[in-house]
Amino acid sequence: MASRMSSAMWTQRFQRPAESNISLQGQIRQMLVAAILDGQIPADTALPSSRELADQLSVARNTVVLAYQQLVEEGYLISRERSGHFVNPAMLEGQHGFAPVQTVPQRAANEALARPDWSARMGRTPSTQRNIVKPASWQNYEFPFIYGQFDQALFPTSDWRECCMKALSVLEIRNWAPDLIERDDDTLVQQIRTRVLPRRGVFAMPDEIVVTIGAQQALYLIADLLANERTTIGFENPGYPDARNIFENRDAPLLPLPVDDGGVRPLEDRALLERCDYVYVTPSHQCPTSVTMPLERRHALLEMAQAHDFVVIEDDYESENNFSGAPHPALKSLDTADRVIYVGSLSKSFAPGLRLGYVVGPRELIRELRSLRRLMVRHPAAYIQRAFATFLSLGHHDALLRRLAYAYKERAEVLMTALDTHLPEARHVPITGGASCWVEGPPWLDSRRLAADAEARGLLIELGDVFFMTGLAQRNCFRMGFSSIRLEKIDAGVRLLAELVRAQKPAA
Repeated sequence: MASRMSSAMWTQRFQRPAESNISLQGQIRQMLVAAILDGQIPADTALPSSRELADQLSVARNTVVLAYQQLVEEGYLISRERSGHFVNPAMLEGQHGFAPVQTVPQRAANEALARPDWSARMGRTPSTQRNIVKPASWQNYEFPFIYGQFDQALFPTSDWRECCMKALSVLEIRNWAPDLIERDDDTLVQQIRTRVLPRRGVFAMPDEIVVTIGAQQALYLIADLLANERTTIGFENPGYPDARNIFENRDAPLLPLPVDDGGVRPLEDRALLERCDYVYVTPSHQCPTSVTMPLERRHALLEMAQAHDFVVIEDDYESENNFSGAPHPALKSLDTADRVIYVGSLSKSFAPGLRLGYVVGPRELIRELRSLRRLMVRHPAAYIQRAFATFLSLGHHDALLRRLAYAYKERAEVLMTALDTHLPEARHVPITGGASCWVEGPPWLDSRRLAADAEARGLLIELGDVFFMTGLAQRNCFRMGFSSIRLEKIDAGVRLLAELVRAQKPAA
């Protein structure tokens, strides 16, 4: 005969959170499923009646009825006429039926068995590389001058929700639910070709584009395919740490290329560029200084690539965040000899957590990148690709970029004014786009000490030395992002930062 459990048990298990985006019906379903799968309700146990459970939980009876009905449809419960609802024994098969294994005491087992020497087995340890570090709790700081984080106030919540709902329609699901294997969402590729790349003056056919899980994966795939200990890579110094670490993980020799107020210097550093197989650059807004490479330098770099047979890897860093007039054309748009591999991001300015990027290059290269990607992840999530394709096609992305340009320009102007007012002894690069400001403090400034002191006061900045190659760091530099800080907080934050800088000033 089936047993019946006391309804009082459910009052204990049903802890209604103060804030939840899950409906009451959903919370009741979660509670029941957890109790069933955790083995806390024996097989064939009768659940309280809907009226009984509703009274115990202080919810409407219909809420419980709907939860029971859905669990019956999903096989967790069995409905028996005039008897009520019971746990389906089939749901517990294999859940808790393993026989106990006889083991020696854990301490003795640890002492008796030899453990692998993992340090000897690993050829490299990526965790020891120098990386940009951001506290996980950055949103709790009063002055988060950090780069590349999500700003809830600027996120187009309703537009993105609309696109996600459209992607969940019956007709759309059959387009993204199957395994695409090596393919990408055709609609997204088409939107990249016709809506995204033309803004940068780039024309590409579908087989010259591959979608990636962010620009980061794009760089990883390129390095995995092309870089090794025999390929010399010219790299901006200071430059993007993650890209540097990716190439170093392929044992590629990196050649530091000095950066000035126009980025890499093709004419002055010709002797260095002649030694390169690849040259990695961020010409739109150089990372981390945010300077833009002039058009004449772009032409000079491409002419040198042709003359000395090297390939340019163009990371079009923050190209979409420009508020100083028409942006310079991408290097890829000036390339007539397949000398440029173009890397872009779709999610950096939108929502970094979405992780969508792409590579544009010659079709023979894209074919191999696509095959290599298959070995890693097959393809980026097809649902996200389809939703973002809809976001692009409805014009939401263009509207977002316009809003971001206005907001970032306003924040940039306030930040530069605050730096000029409160910290005149520091030099900052004029902000013409993007979402960060590169600051060079007085020669005596220790930016590591400054960052630690600032964090203790609720203010976050990014260390500058991590952007330089080992042995070439300038300890008085740091970066200030403004994509995530409220406009009204900027001036007060800079004033506090100035106090901390002057606290380091040597006595006269």
